[in-house]
Amino acid sequence: MSNLIGHEAAWAQWRAAIGGQRPHHAWLLAGREGLGKATFALAAAAELVAEPGVPQPPPHQHPDILRLEPLPANEDEVKKRDDGRPWQRKRNISVDQVREMQRRLVTRPTLGRRRAVIFDAADQLEKGAVNALLKSLEEPPQGTFFLLVAHQPGRLLPTVRSRCQVLRFHALNDADLALALDRSGQPMDAATRTAALAVGAGSPGAALAFAAHELGTVFGLMQRLAREGDPEFALRGALSTALAGKLDRERQAAIIEAARMVLVRALDSADRNAAAQIVEAHARIVTLAGQAPIFNFDPALMLLEIGALLASVGRTRENANRA
Repeated sequence: MSNLIGHEAAWAQWRAAIGGQRPHHAWLLAGREGLGKATFALAAAAELVAEPGVPQPPPHQHPDILRLEPLPANEDEVKKRDDGRPWQRKRNISVDQVREMQRRLVTRPTLGRRRAVIFDAADQLEKGAVNALLKSLEEPPQGTFFLLVAHQPGRLLPTVRSRCQVLRFHALNDADLALALDRSGQPMDAATRTAALAVGAGSPGAALAFAAHELGTVFGLMQRLAREGDPEFALRGALSTALAGKLDRERQAAIIEAARMVLVRALDSADRNAAAQIVEAHARIVTLAGQAPIFNFDPALMLLEIGALLASVGRTRENANRA
């Protein structure tokens, strides 16, 4: 039984279908990244392959649960993975991985009548890998079920989507997200927790990833910039001080996403004039988010740009309040 929070409807749909006489062989687990779809897939697969009276190994070690995900980027990353350290993955699941999976499907399941194949994530499949997978979806081996995790289902071929039963995952409400953070066991101070709840926007994975960067103070400064402006440059100076030092790409991405969510939340209480400025600033932040992984931005200049965009919103809102 999984302790995954906030997806009772998905569990109900899955268990009703699998408990029927002719359960569908392919499932598309669709929703934004970080909602717990892969965790759900592994727990669901464990229920699927279990046989009464037959001892079952842990899902990660189960011979009848196959998991395909992007491999380590290189040999150094393989060593990091094997040592239990954080490691970088390749961008895609390769066609060779899919073909190796298909060779295993020729044999019968090891412990029971069913086998589960999880793709995490299916929208990271190479083009050739998608075509290879399609053959398995068209002619599935008896007792084999496919669970395709998809953060962007639209990237999959229509022929793949049409062969899958869709299981949708929605953002968690504030109470469930808070509960997920509390149960995660990840230590965080009050400011970081508040910021993670805001930036996560209903995604436990996104919230926990943000919390790991300990940007609670930074998020608070960003909120003040968007609320008060910064005529004396004091807040922007404090922001630069709080982020002094080298910023790797993951931390840069977390900072940009924090600024974007500050703008999204500021829009809730904005009048028409302020809203127009917030939308414009948000568009520029989104552009920056797309450029940051590609271009080698100077961190100090990037922070100045973010600070200026947030301060421009604050000035507009302050002027509106005075009018």
